[in-house]
Amino acid sequence: MSGTDGLWEKEFRQGREDWLEIRTGDLAAVLETAGPQLYKLLPTDFGDLTLVAAVTVTRVAADEARAQPVAETVTWLERLIPGGHLHDVGGAVRELRSRLAASGEPALWSWNARGWEQMLLWRWRCLQPRSSDPVRDLTGWRARWAAEIPCDGDIDRPESTPRRHGRQLLTPTEFFAGESEPLRLLAHAVLDAPGTVAAVQDAVLLREEHLQEAGHLTWLAEQQACIEQLEDWRRRHQATGSEATRAFLAELSEAVKRYMSLVLQPVIEALTTCERALLTDSRHGARRSAADYLDAFLDAQEQPGEEAWRDERLSADVEEQARRRHERGETTWNGMSGSVPVWYHIIGSREEKAAALAYSGQPSASVVRVRTDEEKPGEAFGLFEDLWAESEDWYPEPGIEIGYVADNAFDLCVLLAVAQLGHARLEFLVPRVGGGFQRLRWVRTLVRNGDADAWRRWALGSLSELAPDPEDLADTIAREDDGTDDSDEAETHTQSEDRSSPDCRSGVRAEVLPAALLSKVRALLRKAENTAATEQEGRVYLEKATELMAKYGIERAMLDDATEPGRPMDRIVDLSPPYLKEGQRLLSRIGYQMRCRSVYPGGKDNRHRVHLFGFEADLQATEVLFASLRLQMLDGADRADRGHRPEGEDARAYKRSWMLGFIREVTERIGAIQRAARSAAEEGTEVDGAPTNGRSVALVLADRTTMVEARLAAQYPRLNKARPTKFKGTGYWQGVVDGRDADIGGPAFGREA
Repeated sequence: MSGTDGLWEKEFRQGREDWLEIRTGDLAAVLETAGPQLYKLLPTDFGDLTLVAAVTVTRVAADEARAQPVAETVTWLERLIPGGHLHDVGGAVRELRSRLAASGEPALWSWNARGWEQMLLWRWRCLQPRSSDPVRDLTGWRARWAAEIPCDGDIDRPESTPRRHGRQLLTPTEFFAGESEPLRLLAHAVLDAPGTVAAVQDAVLLREEHLQEAGHLTWLAEQQACIEQLEDWRRRHQATGSEATRAFLAELSEAVKRYMSLVLQPVIEALTTCERALLTDSRHGARRSAADYLDAFLDAQEQPGEEAWRDERLSADVEEQARRRHERGETTWNGMSGSVPVWYHIIGSREEKAAALAYSGQPSASVVRVRTDEEKPGEAFGLFEDLWAESEDWYPEPGIEIGYVADNAFDLCVLLAVAQLGHARLEFLVPRVGGGFQRLRWVRTLVRNGDADAWRRWALGSLSELAPDPEDLADTIAREDDGTDDSDEAETHTQSEDRSSPDCRSGVRAEVLPAALLSKVRALLRKAENTAATEQEGRVYLEKATELMAKYGIERAMLDDATEPGRPMDRIVDLSPPYLKEGQRLLSRIGYQMRCRSVYPGGKDNRHRVHLFGFEADLQATEVLFASLRLQMLDGADRADRGHRPEGEDARAYKRSWMLGFIREVTERIGAIQRAARSAAEEGTEVDGAPTNGRSVALVLADRTTMVEARLAAQYPRLNKARPTKFKGTGYWQGVVDGRDADIGGPAFGREA
């Protein structure tokens, strides 16, 4: 083995070891935080406690994925924990399960948990001391964990796998050293070109977030990027070259394929299931991966409490849902329990009960079918097809038929979760004599691999059209149900019933801001954004612009009230990437402080729009101020990311959380300016020489707000409030600080007074 070859293998193995150690610590920390009772009970005689904790939490998560009852999880835990039967292990398991999906750890979500369980069991076995009797060792480990322990093999040393083909673990440059001189020189020239190097670096950076800092997987991703760049270069030149050139480039292509098949592919195939999944999912291509959408989907769901995992009774939420459905004559519905898709069916006859009890859930042509061409999304299932077939040898053979269309984000995500997980959980319920419901049984419905692949492709294609950026998925789902948000002062609404919301651009135009005033405001904003201005000068310019808009809007309201009242208007504002959701929030909250109201219209064509309602001067002031603050928000998020983001934290998550803090602070300051302007107007009896009819500014503004809300209600009679915004990053309070210090202070005239 050459020195270079040995170096690559050593770096690859060390990168894998480092990553596994870090991820083991992360998972152990989840158990310590989410399941402290169970963490305290872990055995001290079974090796490193951190690794035992990591294996334990992944095994519990895998039991949830397999739809195992809590009692079965308790059984193996009592075998693992000395004297486990003396403790409330069941309560500890329920507590942990109720917190797994909400922990934000992707390795513990149902569709990932089984792979991580196997990898960490293998890692635990590798680190155990061996006796002279390996069979007895394995039997003891298997009995204590109540699970099969993966054996060593390729999984232990994937970096050595290429040796079976007579190759070492190499970079493309080293691999081509053994090729003929023309191919070697050409490959080196292309791979060493500045453009190629930059393109490879960019490709790896785009994938690093999904590789979870796994150094060995990053190395493989880099090699894949090198090969892709080499092939791209060959394709570009092969199309225009002579016949001799094309033949030569065809040799280059064959050499590239040999590198893939003899070096990279054997290593990838020898990785664990979850390592291969991470490497594969990190390659988005033109469309986002399933992991992106499922991450955003879980982030938008309300997670069940501990009672949802009590085997002896239904949770209060499910029983209430069953009661309401039963009253409406509906028997089947779907939802999520943690990160497991669940379908519920109320048994209505003896035949259905027999079918449910006989149901095996094994994959066959008759068990699970998906229809993707329905006009309306299916309520869920025809659970017992041909149940009433007139046949003497009738036997219940239940099947599940799922009907979906491409504009229901929630159902598409559930279908994607089923495809990733490989099964769905069914709950069969029966009415009790005295009212209420009880569980007859639950069972897993397994999915054939070929079906799962087809569903995954279809669901991803539909979701990529419905929500091109997974960050928009929560808002898309919010428009489909009855979520409420009582936490946000600005009651931003989302259209829920009429998906073809009317075009509001045709509203009647009222008197606008005077041209001279508008020019002055814009000039102040340009000065505030000028890079040549100091931060203090920028703040002063921005404060004065905001003050003028607030003062004129209130004076305009008083003049309208004293003469002929104006009429509220409406307009649709189209937003553009990046960070559309944060842009919507900023615009809506600025509008609220400027006496406007907003709606997020439903439907695919309106997902990047905000529909504003208000008086013309307030609408103009809102749009002008939004244009300035949005630029400052994006620029400030980049600065905060460079200067304050903790090492290892996802940049997008940090920026999103920073923006939410920034939005809260700057809009509160805009509100303060509005209140100061109103107080100043209250001190006078006339505005610009016009009488105010003795009415207070507060009453005038209240009346105008009522008119705005009445116009909104007339156009959107059925509305939902927007869902609460969730975020994972740690930048929120830094955003508040930056919004306070860098952008908007109190009104200038208020400080002078």
